[in-house]
This record gives sequence, structure tokens and C-alpha cells, in this order.
Amino acid sequence: MARSTAAGITATRARRALSRPQNWVELVKFSLVGASGFIVNLAVYAALLRGAGLHYIPAAICSFAVAVTNNYFWNRHWTFRESRGNLYYQGMRFFVVSAVALGLNLVLLKVLVELGLDKIAAQAIAIVLVTPFSFSINKLWSFRR
Repeated sequence: MARSTAAGITATRARRALSRPQNWVELVKFSLVGASGFIVNLAVYAALLRGAGLHYIPAAICSFAVAVTNNYFWNRHWTFRESRGNLYYQGMRFFVVSAVALGLNLVLLKVLVELGLDKIAAQAIAIVLVTPFSFSINKLWSFRR
């Protein structure tokens, strides 16, 4: 019985969240910021991989660090502007989420490369697959009101 009550509460919360236009606006903004981070990530990754000859894992870590800095700035100042809290506290939360997202990204990247995908295509796919996790946790935890 408690399980069905919890499921009902979760469904009600999900319905409310999906009906709030602000959540959709934030999702669009987060996606645009993510698109810019995606471009930054892949550009830095390709430069480190092909230009500097770095192994694909360290290249992914470095490019992620550059992209996550870009994303934090724009998410804090544009996407979640209304829910801006303490710079360092939110930054710490964003960093924790980003570190977990990086771990997921690296696992996916390694698997995709080992399956024979081009390293840049594998990185692009890994980023796209990790984005829903990142948005959800950042919205619900890093930038919560």
C-alpha cells in the first residue's frame, strides 16, 4: 500500500512539474547552454586528440573541464538565474553533479570506442546520453530554489 502511495505522489509531482511553463523554459535554456558546452567540449577534445596527440581519456577530461566551466557560468547567470544561491555552495553542487556526469561520460566513451566508433563521434554520443541525467540533477539539486 505504501508503495502505491509513493508512486501516486511521484506521479502527481511529475504532472505538476510538466505543467509548469517555467520548467520547459529552463529545459530549453539548459539545452542551449548544453549545446554551447557540447561545441566547446568537442572543439577542445578534437584539438587535444588530433592537434596535441593526447590519449582520448585525458583529452575527454580536459575538454570536459573547459565545457563545464562554460556551462556553470551560463546556467547560473541565464538558465537558473531566478534560483541563484550562494556562488560557492551552488558551484560545489554543480561540481559534484559534473564529476558524476564525467564518470558516466568516460564509461560510455570507453565502451563506444572499444565498440569501434570514431573517438569524436563516441564523445558526441556519450555527451548526449549523459545530458538528461545532468539536467535533472542540476535542476533538482544544484540550482533548486
